[in-house]
Amino acid sequence: MTPHPRLIAVMAGAVVLTLGLSGCVSAFTPDTAPTTSTPTGEAVDSALDPFYSQVLQWNDCDNGMQCTTANAPLDYGDPGAGTISLALVRQPATGGNRQGSLLVNPGGPGASGYDLVKNSVDFATDETLQDSFDVVGFDPRGVGRSSAVACYEPAQMDEYLYGLTTAARRTDAWIAELEASSVAFGEACAAKTGALLEHVDTESAARDLDLLRAVLGDAKLNYLGYSYGTYLGATFAELFPDKVGRLVFDGAIDPSTSNFEVTELQAKGFESALRAYLTDCLAGDQCPFSGTVDDAMATVGALLASVDVSPLTSTDGRQLGANALLTAIIAPLYEAAAWPLLSKMFTATMTNDASAAFSLADQYNGRQTDGSYRDNSSEAFSAINCVDYAYNDDPASMRAQAAEIEVMAPIIGRYMSFGDIGCANWPYAFTGERGEIQAAGADPILVVGTTNDPATPYAWAQSLARQLESGTLVTFTGEGHTAYNKGSACVDAAVDDYLIQGIVPSEDPQC
Repeated sequence: MTPHPRLIAVMAGAVVLTLGLSGCVSAFTPDTAPTTSTPTGEAVDSALDPFYSQVLQWNDCDNGMQCTTANAPLDYGDPGAGTISLALVRQPATGGNRQGSLLVNPGGPGASGYDLVKNSVDFATDETLQDSFDVVGFDPRGVGRSSAVACYEPAQMDEYLYGLTTAARRTDAWIAELEASSVAFGEACAAKTGALLEHVDTESAARDLDLLRAVLGDAKLNYLGYSYGTYLGATFAELFPDKVGRLVFDGAIDPSTSNFEVTELQAKGFESALRAYLTDCLAGDQCPFSGTVDDAMATVGALLASVDVSPLTSTDGRQLGANALLTAIIAPLYEAAAWPLLSKMFTATMTNDASAAFSLADQYNGRQTDGSYRDNSSEAFSAINCVDYAYNDDPASMRAQAAEIEVMAPIIGRYMSFGDIGCANWPYAFTGERGEIQAAGADPILVVGTTNDPATPYAWAQSLARQLESGTLVTFTGEGHTAYNKGSACVDAAVDDYLIQGIVPSEDPQC
Protein backbone atom coordinates (compact mmCIF):
# COMPACT_ATOMS: atom_id res chain seq x y z
CA MET A 1 0.00 0.00 0.00
CA THR A 2 0.93 3.64 -0.42
CA PRO A 3 -1.48 5.24 2.07
CA HIS A 4 -1.73 8.86 3.06
CA PRO A 5 1.08 9.26 5.61
CA ARG A 6 -0.11 9.64 9.15
CA LEU A 7 0.93 12.55 11.27
CA ILE A 8 2.83 11.36 14.29
CA ALA A 9 4.42 12.78 17.40
CA VAL A 10 7.24 11.12 19.30
CA MET A 11 6.17 11.13 22.92
CA ALA A 12 7.45 9.35 25.99
CA GLY A 13 9.52 7.02 23.81
CA ALA A 14 6.58 5.91 21.69
CA VAL A 15 5.27 7.07 18.34
CA VAL A 16 1.69 8.25 18.65
CA LEU A 17 -0.45 8.68 15.55
CA THR A 18 -1.57 12.23 14.77
CA LEU A 19 -3.22 12.90 11.01
CA GLY A 20 -6.28 13.19 8.88
CA LEU A 21 -8.88 15.83 8.41
CA SER A 22 -11.83 16.80 6.32
CA GLY A 23 -15.43 15.86 6.40
CA CYS A 24 -18.61 17.85 6.08
CA VAL A 25 -20.09 19.91 8.87
CA SER A 26 -23.85 20.05 8.58
CA ALA A 27 -26.60 21.65 10.59
CA PHE A 28 -28.23 18.52 12.04
CA THR A 29 -31.35 18.55 14.19
CA PRO A 30 -33.12 15.35 15.26
CA ASP A 31 -36.65 14.96 14.02
CA THR A 32 -38.19 14.95 17.50
CA ALA A 33 -39.32 18.28 18.91
CA PRO A 34 -39.71 17.97 22.71
CA THR A 35 -36.73 18.98 24.81
CA THR A 36 -35.51 18.13 28.29
CA SER A 37 -32.84 19.60 30.53
CA THR A 38 -29.37 18.13 31.14
CA PRO A 39 -27.37 18.27 34.38
CA THR A 40 -25.75 21.46 33.06
CA GLY A 41 -29.19 23.06 32.76
CA GLU A 42 -29.32 23.21 28.97
CA ALA A 43 -32.18 22.02 26.81
CA VAL A 44 -31.62 19.08 24.48
CA ASP A 45 -33.85 17.16 22.16
CA SER A 46 -35.69 14.38 23.95
CA ALA A 47 -34.19 11.77 21.63
CA LEU A 48 -30.75 12.70 22.98
CA ASP A 49 -31.82 13.07 26.61
CA PRO A 50 -30.84 9.50 27.63
CA PHE A 51 -27.31 10.32 26.55
CA TYR A 52 -26.99 13.90 27.80
CA SER A 53 -28.56 13.10 31.18
CA GLN A 54 -26.42 10.04 31.96
CA VAL A 55 -24.38 10.11 35.17
CA LEU A 56 -20.81 8.90 34.77
CA GLN A 57 -19.54 6.33 37.25
CA TRP A 58 -15.83 6.92 37.83
CA ASN A 59 -13.47 4.19 39.04
CA ASP A 60 -9.98 4.61 40.41
CA CYS A 61 -7.17 3.79 37.97
CA ASP A 62 -3.41 3.74 38.48
CA ASN A 63 -1.47 6.79 39.65
CA GLY A 64 -4.49 8.70 40.95
CA MET A 65 -6.35 8.53 37.64
CA GLN A 66 -10.07 7.93 37.33
CA CYS A 67 -11.70 5.99 34.48
CA THR A 68 -15.22 5.65 33.14
CA THR A 69 -17.28 4.89 30.05
CA ALA A 70 -19.94 7.10 28.48
CA ASN A 71 -22.68 6.06 26.08
CA ALA A 72 -23.32 7.87 22.80
CA PRO A 73 -25.68 7.36 19.86
CA LEU A 74 -24.33 5.23 17.05
CA ASP A 75 -26.05 7.59 14.60
CA TYR A 76 -26.93 11.14 15.63
CA GLY A 77 -29.38 11.25 12.73
CA ASP A 78 -31.30 8.41 14.38
CA PRO A 79 -30.42 8.40 18.11
CA GLY A 80 -32.59 5.36 18.78
CA ALA A 81 -30.76 3.16 16.28
CA GLY A 82 -28.07 1.94 18.65
CA THR A 83 -25.47 2.88 21.23
CA ILE A 84 -21.68 3.02 21.30
CA SER A 85 -19.30 3.44 24.23
CA LEU A 86 -16.65 6.12 24.73
CA ALA A 87 -13.75 5.46 27.10
CA LEU A 88 -12.50 8.31 29.30
CA VAL A 89 -9.75 8.79 31.84
CA ARG A 90 -9.02 11.86 33.92
CA GLN A 91 -6.45 13.22 36.28
CA PRO A 92 -8.35 15.42 38.77
CA ALA A 93 -7.08 18.97 39.15
CA THR A 94 -4.09 18.97 41.48
CA GLY A 95 -4.61 22.51 42.82
CA GLY A 96 -7.29 24.24 44.79
CA ASN A 97 -8.64 26.43 41.99
CA ARG A 98 -10.31 23.85 39.75
CA GLN A 99 -11.83 25.36 36.59
CA GLY A 100 -13.56 22.30 35.18
CA SER A 101 -12.43 19.75 32.63
CA LEU A 102 -9.85 20.10 29.85
CA LEU A 103 -10.36 17.49 27.14
CA VAL A 104 -7.24 16.51 25.20
CA ASN A 105 -6.96 14.83 21.80
CA PRO A 106 -3.56 13.78 20.34
CA GLY A 107 -4.73 13.46 16.74
CA GLY A 108 -4.46 10.58 14.32
CA PRO A 109 -7.14 10.07 13.48
CA GLY A 110 -6.85 6.87 15.47
CA ALA A 111 -4.63 8.00 18.33
CA SER A 112 -5.76 7.19 21.84
CA GLY A 113 -6.42 10.22 24.01
CA TYR A 114 -7.04 7.78 26.85
CA ASP A 115 -3.49 6.42 26.62
CA LEU A 116 -2.04 9.90 26.13
CA VAL A 117 -3.43 11.15 29.44
CA LYS A 118 -3.12 7.92 31.42
CA ASN A 119 0.46 7.18 30.36
CA SER A 120 1.88 10.57 29.34
CA VAL A 121 -0.14 13.32 31.00
CA ASP A 122 3.03 15.38 31.51
CA PHE A 123 3.64 15.26 27.76
CA ALA A 124 0.09 16.32 26.97
CA THR A 125 -0.10 19.18 29.47
CA ASP A 126 2.18 21.04 31.84
CA GLU A 127 1.83 21.28 35.62
CA THR A 128 0.18 24.68 35.36
CA LEU A 129 -2.79 23.25 33.44
CA GLN A 130 -2.91 20.14 35.62
CA ASP A 131 -3.21 22.38 38.66
CA SER A 132 -6.33 24.10 37.32
CA PHE A 133 -8.15 21.45 35.27
CA ASP A 134 -9.29 17.88 35.40
CA VAL A 135 -7.24 16.69 32.42
CA VAL A 136 -9.48 14.30 30.47
CA GLY A 137 -8.33 11.88 27.78
CA PHE A 138 -10.84 10.02 25.63
CA ASP A 139 -10.81 7.58 22.76
CA PRO A 140 -13.00 8.92 19.93
CA ARG A 141 -15.53 6.61 18.34
CA GLY A 142 -13.79 3.87 16.38
CA VAL A 143 -10.61 4.10 18.46
CA GLY A 144 -8.96 1.96 21.13
CA ARG A 145 -11.03 1.33 24.26
CA SER A 146 -14.16 2.97 22.83
CA SER A 147 -16.40 1.12 20.39
CA ALA A 148 -13.66 0.37 17.90
CA VAL A 149 -12.98 -0.40 14.27
CA ALA A 150 -11.62 -3.91 13.68
CA CYS A 151 -10.38 -5.31 10.39
CA TYR A 152 -7.44 -7.72 10.29
CA GLU A 153 -5.55 -10.18 12.45
CA PRO A 154 -1.84 -9.32 12.99
CA ALA A 155 -0.49 -11.45 10.15
CA GLN A 156 -2.97 -9.88 7.76
CA MET A 157 -2.03 -6.40 8.99
CA ASP A 158 1.61 -7.22 8.35
CA GLU A 159 0.82 -8.03 4.74
CA TYR A 160 -1.40 -4.96 4.34
CA LEU A 161 1.12 -2.52 5.83
CA TYR A 162 4.42 -4.08 4.75
CA GLY A 163 3.59 -6.38 1.84
CA LEU A 164 5.32 -5.84 -1.48
CA THR A 165 3.72 -5.66 -4.90
CA THR A 166 4.90 -7.89 -7.71
CA ALA A 167 4.43 -5.25 -10.40
CA ALA A 168 6.66 -2.22 -10.90
CA ARG A 169 5.59 1.02 -9.23
CA ARG A 170 3.04 3.15 -11.12
CA THR A 171 2.23 0.55 -13.76
CA ASP A 172 -1.38 -0.43 -14.40
CA ALA A 173 -0.65 -3.83 -12.86
CA TRP A 174 0.75 -2.17 -9.73
CA ILE A 175 -2.39 -0.01 -9.39
CA ALA A 176 -4.55 -3.13 -9.81
CA GLU A 177 -2.66 -4.90 -7.01
CA LEU A 178 -3.17 -1.96 -4.66
CA GLU A 179 -6.85 -1.71 -5.52
CA ALA A 180 -7.37 -5.40 -4.78
CA SER A 181 -5.59 -5.05 -1.45
CA SER A 182 -7.67 -2.00 -0.52
CA VAL A 183 -10.97 -3.61 -1.45
CA ALA A 184 -10.15 -6.68 0.64
CA PHE A 185 -9.21 -4.50 3.61
CA GLY A 186 -12.40 -2.47 3.39
CA GLU A 187 -14.53 -5.59 3.15
CA ALA A 188 -12.81 -7.05 6.22
CA CYS A 189 -13.41 -3.82 8.17
CA ALA A 190 -17.08 -3.82 7.24
CA ALA A 191 -17.50 -7.46 8.22
CA LYS A 192 -15.75 -7.17 11.61
CA THR A 193 -16.83 -3.66 12.60
CA GLY A 194 -20.45 -3.70 11.49
CA ALA A 195 -22.69 -0.62 11.52
CA LEU A 196 -20.13 1.51 13.39
CA LEU A 197 -17.91 1.69 10.30
CA GLU A 198 -20.34 4.09 8.63
CA HIS A 199 -20.38 6.43 11.63
CA VAL A 200 -16.74 7.08 12.53
CA ASP A 201 -16.66 10.42 10.69
CA THR A 202 -15.30 13.53 12.37
CA GLU A 203 -18.66 15.27 12.55
CA SER A 204 -20.07 12.42 14.62
CA ALA A 205 -16.96 12.52 16.82
CA ALA A 206 -17.44 16.28 17.28
CA ARG A 207 -21.01 15.67 18.41
CA ASP A 208 -19.58 13.17 20.89
CA LEU A 209 -17.35 15.98 22.17
CA ASP A 210 -20.40 18.06 22.99
CA LEU A 211 -21.99 15.11 24.72
CA LEU A 212 -18.85 14.54 26.81
CA ARG A 213 -18.71 18.23 27.70
CA ALA A 214 -22.24 18.05 29.05
CA VAL A 215 -21.92 14.82 31.04
CA LEU A 216 -18.66 16.10 32.55
CA GLY A 217 -20.71 19.01 33.88
CA ASP A 218 -19.16 21.85 31.86
CA ALA A 219 -21.36 24.54 30.33
CA LYS A 220 -18.69 25.19 27.70
CA LEU A 221 -15.89 23.05 26.27
CA ASN A 222 -12.26 23.59 27.23
CA TYR A 223 -10.11 21.62 24.80
CA LEU A 224 -6.51 21.08 23.70
CA GLY A 225 -6.23 19.37 20.32
CA TYR A 226 -3.09 18.38 18.48
CA SER A 227 -2.82 17.84 14.68
CA TYR A 228 -5.97 15.98 13.55
CA GLY A 229 -7.34 16.96 16.95
CA THR A 230 -7.42 20.54 15.68
CA TYR A 231 -9.83 19.52 12.95
CA LEU A 232 -11.98 17.66 15.45
CA GLY A 233 -12.04 20.75 17.67
CA ALA A 234 -12.75 23.11 14.80
CA THR A 235 -15.63 20.92 13.68
CA PHE A 236 -17.05 21.10 17.20
CA ALA A 237 -16.73 24.90 17.14
CA GLU A 238 -18.58 25.11 13.84
CA LEU A 239 -21.41 22.91 15.12
CA PHE A 240 -21.63 24.38 18.63
CA PRO A 241 -20.18 27.93 18.62
CA ASP A 242 -22.19 28.84 21.72
CA LYS A 243 -20.56 25.97 23.61
CA VAL A 244 -16.99 27.06 22.85
CA GLY A 245 -15.08 27.80 26.02
CA ARG A 246 -11.30 27.95 25.56
CA LEU A 247 -10.02 25.90 22.62
CA VAL A 248 -6.37 25.48 21.62
CA PHE A 249 -5.46 23.99 18.25
CA ASP A 250 -1.75 23.04 18.03
CA GLY A 251 -0.31 21.78 14.74
CA ALA A 252 -3.38 23.03 12.96
CA ILE A 253 -5.05 21.50 9.92
CA ASP A 254 -6.75 23.63 7.31
CA PRO A 255 -10.23 22.09 6.84
CA SER A 256 -10.60 23.69 3.40
CA THR A 257 -7.67 21.82 1.83
CA SER A 258 -8.36 19.06 -0.64
CA ASN A 259 -7.00 15.56 -0.28
CA PHE A 260 -4.45 16.25 -3.01
CA GLU A 261 -3.34 19.53 -1.42
CA VAL A 262 -2.79 17.75 1.88
CA THR A 263 -0.52 15.19 0.25
CA GLU A 264 1.36 17.78 -1.77
CA LEU A 265 2.02 20.08 1.17
CA GLN A 266 2.99 17.22 3.47
CA ALA A 267 5.43 15.89 0.89
CA LYS A 268 6.96 19.35 0.67
CA GLY A 269 7.05 19.57 4.47
CA PHE A 270 8.77 16.23 4.94
CA GLU A 271 11.27 17.08 2.22
CA SER A 272 12.05 20.34 4.01
CA ALA A 273 12.42 18.52 7.34
CA LEU A 274 14.71 15.95 5.73
CA ARG A 275 16.94 18.74 4.41
CA ALA A 276 16.99 20.32 7.87
CA TYR A 277 18.05 16.97 9.38
CA LEU A 278 20.77 16.50 6.78
CA THR A 279 22.08 20.03 7.30
CA ASP A 280 22.40 19.29 11.01
CA CYS A 281 23.81 15.81 10.41
CA LEU A 282 26.56 16.96 8.02
CA ALA A 283 27.70 19.54 10.55
CA GLY A 284 28.46 16.79 13.08
CA ASP A 285 30.96 13.96 13.24
CA GLN A 286 28.61 10.96 13.40
CA CYS A 287 26.81 11.50 10.10
CA PRO A 288 26.41 8.59 7.65
CA PHE A 289 26.39 11.05 4.73
CA SER A 290 29.08 13.17 3.10
CA GLY A 291 29.31 16.05 0.68
CA THR A 292 26.66 18.73 0.42
CA VAL A 293 23.03 18.58 1.52
CA ASP A 294 22.06 18.06 -2.12
CA ASP A 295 24.51 15.14 -2.32
CA ALA A 296 22.97 13.61 0.79
CA MET A 297 19.44 14.08 -0.52
CA ALA A 298 20.47 12.28 -3.69
CA THR A 299 21.85 9.43 -1.58
CA VAL A 300 18.52 9.10 0.25
CA GLY A 301 16.72 9.07 -3.09
CA ALA A 302 19.02 6.34 -4.42
CA LEU A 303 18.47 4.27 -1.28
CA LEU A 304 14.69 4.47 -1.63
CA ALA A 305 14.90 3.55 -5.32
CA SER A 306 17.21 0.65 -4.53
CA VAL A 307 14.97 -1.04 -1.96
CA ASP A 308 11.95 -0.37 -4.17
CA VAL A 309 13.49 -2.66 -6.77
CA SER A 310 15.52 -4.97 -4.51
CA PRO A 311 14.06 -5.08 -0.98
CA LEU A 312 16.32 -5.84 1.97
CA THR A 313 15.56 -8.94 4.04
CA SER A 314 15.53 -8.39 7.78
CA THR A 315 16.53 -10.86 10.47
CA ASP A 316 12.89 -11.83 11.02
CA GLY A 317 12.42 -12.60 7.34
CA ARG A 318 10.44 -9.50 6.45
CA GLN A 319 11.43 -7.57 3.35
CA LEU A 320 12.03 -3.83 3.51
CA GLY A 321 10.63 -2.01 0.50
CA ALA A 322 10.46 1.70 -0.28
CA ASN A 323 7.14 2.29 1.48
CA ALA A 324 8.33 0.85 4.80
CA LEU A 325 11.65 2.69 4.47
CA LEU A 326 9.81 5.96 3.84
CA THR A 327 7.83 5.37 7.04
CA ALA A 328 11.11 4.84 8.91
CA ILE A 329 12.46 8.11 7.47
CA ILE A 330 9.36 10.15 8.20
CA ALA A 331 8.83 9.01 11.79
CA PRO A 332 11.90 10.73 13.34
CA LEU A 333 11.37 13.90 11.29
CA TYR A 334 8.53 14.97 13.56
CA GLU A 335 10.89 16.12 16.27
CA ALA A 336 14.53 17.22 16.05
CA ALA A 337 15.27 15.32 19.26
CA ALA A 338 14.66 12.09 17.31
CA TRP A 339 17.12 12.87 14.52
CA PRO A 340 19.89 10.68 16.04
CA LEU A 341 17.57 7.70 15.49
CA LEU A 342 17.41 8.65 11.83
CA SER A 343 21.20 8.67 11.55
CA LYS A 344 21.41 5.21 13.14
CA MET A 345 18.73 3.92 10.79
CA PHE A 346 20.47 5.29 7.68
CA THR A 347 23.81 3.87 8.83
CA ALA A 348 22.32 0.40 9.21
CA THR A 349 20.22 0.45 6.06
CA MET A 350 23.08 1.61 3.87
CA THR A 351 25.01 -1.47 5.02
CA ASN A 352 22.07 -3.74 4.09
CA ASP A 353 20.78 -4.09 7.65
CA ALA A 354 17.00 -3.57 7.61
CA SER A 355 16.41 -4.05 11.35
CA ALA A 356 16.64 -0.39 12.38
CA ALA A 357 14.27 0.68 9.61
CA PHE A 358 11.73 -1.94 10.62
CA SER A 359 12.06 -0.87 14.24
CA LEU A 360 11.05 2.70 13.37
CA ALA A 361 8.32 1.62 10.95
CA ASP A 362 6.94 -0.84 13.51
CA GLN A 363 6.86 1.85 16.17
CA TYR A 364 4.93 4.09 13.80
CA ASN A 365 2.47 1.35 12.88
CA GLY A 366 2.02 0.13 16.46
CA ARG A 367 3.55 -3.29 15.72
CA GLN A 368 5.16 -4.95 18.72
CA THR A 369 8.18 -7.24 18.81
CA ASP A 370 6.01 -10.37 19.10
CA GLY A 371 4.18 -9.46 15.89
CA SER A 372 1.00 -8.25 17.58
CA TYR A 373 -0.31 -4.69 17.31
CA ARG A 374 -0.65 -2.59 20.46
CA ASP A 375 -3.92 -0.98 19.33
CA ASN A 376 -6.24 -0.47 16.38
CA SER A 377 -4.76 2.90 15.38
CA SER A 378 -3.86 1.81 11.84
CA GLU A 379 -7.35 0.47 11.21
CA ALA A 380 -9.07 3.48 12.78
CA PHE A 381 -6.81 5.83 10.83
CA SER A 382 -7.95 4.35 7.53
CA ALA A 383 -11.60 4.06 8.49
CA ILE A 384 -11.93 7.67 9.66
CA ASN A 385 -9.96 9.18 6.79
CA CYS A 386 -11.90 7.16 4.24
CA VAL A 387 -15.22 8.68 5.32
CA ASP A 388 -13.75 12.17 5.89
CA TYR A 389 -12.26 12.70 2.39
CA ALA A 390 -13.29 12.50 -1.24
CA TYR A 391 -11.04 10.18 -3.27
CA ASN A 392 -10.35 9.72 -6.97
CA ASP A 393 -8.48 6.66 -8.26
CA ASP A 394 -8.56 7.52 -11.95
CA PRO A 395 -5.07 6.46 -13.13
CA ALA A 396 -4.57 9.43 -15.43
CA SER A 397 -5.51 11.88 -12.69
CA MET A 398 -3.33 10.16 -10.12
CA ARG A 399 -0.35 10.14 -12.46
CA ALA A 400 -0.76 13.86 -13.17
CA GLN A 401 -0.97 14.61 -9.46
CA ALA A 402 2.04 12.39 -8.75
CA ALA A 403 4.10 14.37 -11.25
CA GLU A 404 3.10 17.62 -9.54
CA ILE A 405 3.99 16.23 -6.11
CA GLU A 406 7.43 15.18 -7.35
CA VAL A 407 8.12 18.72 -8.50
CA MET A 408 7.39 19.92 -4.97
CA ALA A 409 9.29 17.06 -3.29
CA PRO A 410 11.68 15.30 -5.71
CA ILE A 411 13.00 12.74 -3.19
CA ILE A 412 10.02 11.91 -0.98
CA GLY A 413 7.18 12.82 -3.33
CA ARG A 414 7.50 9.73 -5.52
CA TYR A 415 6.50 7.54 -2.58
CA MET A 416 3.67 9.71 -1.26
CA SER A 417 1.47 9.68 -4.34
CA PHE A 418 -1.36 7.38 -5.45
CA GLY A 419 -2.74 7.40 -1.90
CA ASP A 420 -6.33 7.74 -3.15
CA ILE A 421 -6.31 4.05 -4.02
CA GLY A 422 -6.58 3.14 -0.34
CA CYS A 423 -10.03 4.69 0.13
CA ALA A 424 -11.54 5.07 -3.33
CA ASN A 425 -13.45 1.79 -2.98
CA TRP A 426 -14.25 2.06 0.74
CA PRO A 427 -17.60 0.53 1.79
CA TYR A 428 -18.91 3.95 2.88
CA ALA A 429 -18.03 6.84 0.63
CA PHE A 430 -17.46 10.44 1.68
CA THR A 431 -20.67 12.36 1.00
CA GLY A 432 -19.92 15.84 2.30
CA GLU A 433 -18.30 18.95 0.96
CA ARG A 434 -15.01 20.36 2.20
CA GLY A 435 -14.86 24.00 3.12
CA GLU A 436 -13.68 26.64 5.52
CA ILE A 437 -14.72 26.70 9.17
CA GLN A 438 -15.69 30.06 10.64
CA ALA A 439 -17.36 29.08 13.96
CA ALA A 440 -19.30 32.35 13.85
CA GLY A 441 -20.09 33.73 17.28
CA ALA A 442 -17.63 31.53 19.16
CA ASP A 443 -15.44 32.86 21.95
CA PRO A 444 -11.74 33.40 21.07
CA ILE A 445 -9.86 30.31 19.83
CA LEU A 446 -6.05 29.95 19.94
CA VAL A 447 -4.26 28.43 16.92
CA VAL A 448 -0.59 27.40 17.29
CA GLY A 449 1.64 26.84 14.26
CA THR A 450 5.31 25.85 13.87
CA THR A 451 7.14 27.37 10.92
CA ASN A 452 8.85 24.13 9.78
CA ASP A 453 6.28 21.61 10.90
CA PRO A 454 6.62 18.78 8.36
CA ALA A 455 3.22 17.22 8.99
CA THR A 456 0.88 20.17 9.45
CA PRO A 457 2.49 23.00 7.47
CA TYR A 458 2.56 26.45 9.06
CA ALA A 459 0.40 27.75 6.22
CA TRP A 460 -2.46 25.63 7.57
CA ALA A 461 -2.28 27.31 10.98
CA GLN A 462 -2.28 30.70 9.29
CA SER A 463 -5.27 29.72 7.17
CA LEU A 464 -7.30 28.26 10.04
CA ALA A 465 -6.65 31.31 12.23
CA ARG A 466 -7.92 33.51 9.37
CA GLN A 467 -10.98 31.34 8.75
CA LEU A 468 -12.12 31.26 12.36
CA GLU A 469 -14.11 34.36 13.15
CA SER A 470 -12.44 34.51 16.57
CA GLY A 471 -9.12 32.82 15.71
CA THR A 472 -5.82 34.11 17.12
CA LEU A 473 -2.48 32.81 15.80
CA VAL A 474 0.56 31.95 17.92
CA THR A 475 3.66 31.31 15.79
CA PHE A 476 6.61 29.20 16.91
CA THR A 477 9.71 29.56 14.73
CA GLY A 478 11.39 26.19 14.71
CA GLU A 479 11.37 22.52 13.74
CA GLY A 480 8.98 19.72 14.61
CA HIS A 481 5.33 18.83 14.79
CA THR A 482 3.35 20.85 17.38
CA ALA A 483 4.87 23.35 19.83
CA TYR A 484 3.09 23.42 23.17
CA ASN A 485 4.89 21.85 26.15
CA LYS A 486 8.00 21.18 24.07
CA GLY A 487 10.44 23.67 25.52
CA SER A 488 9.21 27.06 24.31
CA ALA A 489 8.41 29.20 27.35
CA CYS A 490 6.79 31.72 25.01
CA VAL A 491 4.33 29.21 23.54
CA ASP A 492 3.61 27.62 26.91
CA ALA A 493 2.86 31.00 28.50
CA ALA A 494 0.50 31.99 25.69
CA VAL A 495 -1.42 28.71 25.93
CA ASP A 496 -1.52 28.56 29.73
CA ASP A 497 -2.56 32.19 30.14
CA TYR A 498 -5.35 31.69 27.63
CA LEU A 499 -6.68 28.40 29.03
CA ILE A 500 -6.49 29.43 32.69
CA GLN A 501 -7.17 33.16 32.62
CA GLY A 502 -8.79 33.68 29.24
CA ILE A 503 -6.03 36.08 28.19
CA VAL A 504 -5.87 36.28 24.39
CA PRO A 505 -2.66 37.69 22.88
CA SER A 506 -3.29 41.11 21.41
CA GLU A 507 -1.05 40.11 18.52
CA ASP A 508 0.96 37.04 17.47
CA PRO A 509 3.79 36.76 20.05
CA GLN A 510 6.11 35.30 17.37
CA CYS A 511 7.73 32.79 19.70
